[in-house]
Amino acid sequence: MNPNIKVMIVDDHDMVRVGLRTYISLEPGLEVVGEASNGQSAFDQLKEESLTSLPDVILMDLTMPVLDGIGATKLICDQFPQIKVIMLTSFLEEAKVLEAVESGAISYMLKTVSSDQLIHAIQSAYRGMPVMNAEVSQALTRGIRQRSELPEQEGLTTREREVLLLIAEGKSNKDISEELFISIKTVKTHVSNLLMKCELDDRTQLAIFAHRKGWV
Repeated sequence: MNPNIKVMIVDDHDMVRVGLRTYISLEPGLEVVGEASNGQSAFDQLKEESLTSLPDVILMDLTMPVLDGIGATKLICDQFPQIKVIMLTSFLEEAKVLEAVESGAISYMLKTVSSDQLIHAIQSAYRGMPVMNAEVSQALTRGIRQRSELPEQEGLTTREREVLLLIAEGKSNKDISEELFISIKTVKTHVSNLLMKCELDDRTQLAIFAHRKGWV
């Protein structure tokens, strides 16, 4: 008898978790072994071994407080490479699809998929097979193409580029923290790294620098 595929649900909306748990629980061969309302909570549960058993597959929301889906996926795929992560989100931005794949997600699914499509994606992820519909695949291709067309950005990480662009838009550390779902302390660390890498003295110079480089 084949063992059940163990699934963890990570989403900051209670009703989404309830709906997913219901879908999955009705499917023979699948079982929900854990839930979390943000990426940090999910990672902590895995590290602390507080679940009845480790999941085989995690359904991961993209935008969540404390730690978003991209950050959580990076941590989980690094520490628990045997766990497969499916990014399940409402967003179809080229950059986010590319980031999700680069962070280690095996599949990227929209929340508009049918329950049958989601079950298929879970079963495929368990076997190590990615599933992306045509719309997502096209977004990924566009994201890769756009990335290749960007000028070299002083060796900045993806997150540092995001922070730099928001600085160029005049956003405060608090605004950036709320928009990227990271702590203000983390924002300050990114700003310090940006100043060091770009050899500048303050955030005003960073904003001017980004505009002069044509990144904004």
